Amino acid sequence: MKDLFKKAVVSILVLESKMVLKKYKPKIVAVTGTVGKTSTKDAIYTALSKSLSIRKARKSQNSDIGLPLTILGTKNPTNSTSAREWLEVLIEGVKLILFPNHYPEWLVLELGADHPGDIESATKWVRPDVSVITKLSKVPVHVEFFASVEEVIKEKGYLAQALKSPGTLILNADDEDVVSFKDLTSEKVLYFGEASTADIVLENYAVSYDSRDLPDGIMFDVYYRAQDSRFPVMLKGTLGRHLVYPILAALAVTEATGENVLAAAKTFRTHEPTPGRMRIIEGERGSVIIDDTYNSSPVALEEALLTLNSLHKSKRKIAVLGDMLELGKFSIDEHKKAGVLAAECSDMLVTIGQRSKYAAEAARQSGLGEVREFDDSREAGIFLKGIIETGDAVLVKGSQGIRAERVVEMLMKHPEEKERLLVRQDQEWIQRDRKHK
Repeated sequence: MKDLFKKAVVSILVLESKMVLKKYKPKIVAVTGTVGKTSTKDAIYTALSKSLSIRKARKSQNSDIGLPLTILGTKNPTNSTSAREWLEVLIEGVKLILFPNHYPEWLVLELGADHPGDIESATKWVRPDVSVITKLSKVPVHVEFFASVEEVIKEKGYLAQALKSPGTLILNADDEDVVSFKDLTSEKVLYFGEASTADIVLENYAVSYDSRDLPDGIMFDVYYRAQDSRFPVMLKGTLGRHLVYPILAALAVTEATGENVLAAAKTFRTHEPTPGRMRIIEGERGSVIIDDTYNSSPVALEEALLTLNSLHKSKRKIAVLGDMLELGKFSIDEHKKAGVLAAECSDMLVTIGQRSKYAAEAARQSGLGEVREFDDSREAGIFLKGIIETGDAVLVKGSQGIRAERVVEMLMKHPEEKERLLVRQDQEWIQRDRKHK
């Protein structure tokens, strides 16, 4: 019954969205990739929101329901099976179609591919003016729903093929699979990354520290090829070289829209980091928490651990790693690889979940002496709360089902700010927690 209800709701939402797009004719920036979609979407909004009338997807709304909800500008009902709440959403869509409204001139949409056909289906009715592809992976998230990694890559490629004419395809120059998408379109292509041939080039990346020698952000230079110029960018409250890529992509989108790239770069001085994506949070006893709890995949976990390893001023580097879900046949090997890397990058490894026991075992075999295993995120949080010290850097990461944000909540100095800073703090997740207590 729930499946039939969802299909009916999605069908109506898509129909309304098609009519809204036809009526208001907004320009569309669409983002996909294995990792970095939400951070890139948020960065694009920051870069353009001061100069354009623009709307972005809320949080990570990239599903068959999330996409039309973004187009309609309505919230996802707290109770996903409530007919009354969904009726209210559908009525809002009808109002948008029938009556004049101040609709945004630009939409920034996020397209995910949980199953074969997701992006192919969406791009039959959503045709972007600008398509952005962030980064792929040989072991992407959700690979268990595809016959092969190549099928995942093919699915992402539909976004390149869907471009309007004239349009612009924006690609990560440092990912050979992403670069190959240039052959799927005859439209303009812009590249971002560390490659010297890119149009928006990363240079001189570094971590910034506060007066207590705790990391507080990142700084880097951007070479803007079109104007043969360089300028600095500072990003507070987040860490990781891979978190620069959303900024570079956003600046490439800025060029594609004809807006001022240098002015867009300055907007990142006040950019609000995306919750759960390498966000710096003040911890108890003078520690620092690196909150990367939104989700986890092999490529993102590698980047997170390398970032932890780069914090040369930290007293101890503690990696808290929860299971990586939906990896199918790759699961055991990828968790073992994570354990080996954790042994190289941290002074202590704390694992959460059954799959991560393989990471713990591999870390011990690699010579890491401090390894602790827990089945539940709350248990891990209680342990860590008792041992963190001044100067410690604690990386917390895990797939959504692990709920690793509970660890961050237990360690943060100001838990009263959790609703603003952490992921999965809305009413839907709170209700889920109550049901399982």
